[in-house]
Amino acid sequence: MSMPMPSMSPEELQLLIAGYVLSDLDPEEAAAFEQLLAANPAIAEDVAQMQNALEVSYASPEVIPPAHLRADILNQISSMAAETARRPASTRPFHRRSFSWRSLVEVAAAGLVVALGVNNYRLSQALQTAQSQTMPQYATTTYVLDATQGDSVASAVVTVDPNNLEATLTAENLPPLPPGQVYVLWTVLQQDAPFTVDEKAAILTGVFQVDSQGSASKTIAVPPVYRVGGVVSRVAVTIEDANAPQRHAGSPIMVTDL
Repeated sequence: MSMPMPSMSPEELQLLIAGYVLSDLDPEEAAAFEQLLAANPAIAEDVAQMQNALEVSYASPEVIPPAHLRADILNQISSMAAETARRPASTRPFHRRSFSWRSLVEVAAAGLVVALGVNNYRLSQALQTAQSQTMPQYATTTYVLDATQGDSVASAVVTVDPNNLEATLTAENLPPLPPGQVYVLWTVLQQDAPFTVDEKAAILTGVFQVDSQGSASKTIAVPPVYRVGGVVSRVAVTIEDANAPQRHAGSPIMVTDL
């Protein structure tokens, strides 16, 4: 037969939870509290939060509470004891536990950690919402590159997401290159675009190789020019020296006109 559970104030419940987390309850109290947990899922959540918070507090050295905090804690315990003494004798209260100062400080720290965690989560959510509302959203753009030589079946697709400045490059039917050479993806700009470019008005955007089947697939970072409308003239692929791809000595083997 289960022992009836007394009604208790939030402060008493927190002390009882702390006693359970710190294994400071006697077997009868622990069994009765577990019945309370089974009937009240919200209390079980409080226990889990307290356990997680206490793990943080255990990692710190023991501290002696300031005089004013010590006095406040003693006053609260005295008030709770007086309230319990006024209860009818038919209601069996839980035994008051003799918490050490470290335990009391840990309980206070646990509550503070939980409260700060909730506040930080809310602030983070508010910041993300504000950023999503203020930052402009850019449409994803897909560029299809075709071979410049009529007898070549090589092709490539570059899908650019300006929001995170990333692109997915997929190439097919390109011949594997000999050692010392690489394929290079270029972003070619309009002549009057206000960005730093090479002599061919291009920005080196990615370097890649193909497998034995002539295929390649990779994610590459793209320059911020993709966030500015009207400045990208075309996207092209050349074959360059692996030791100096930035020289841009090769002619386009695949290109797209925009």
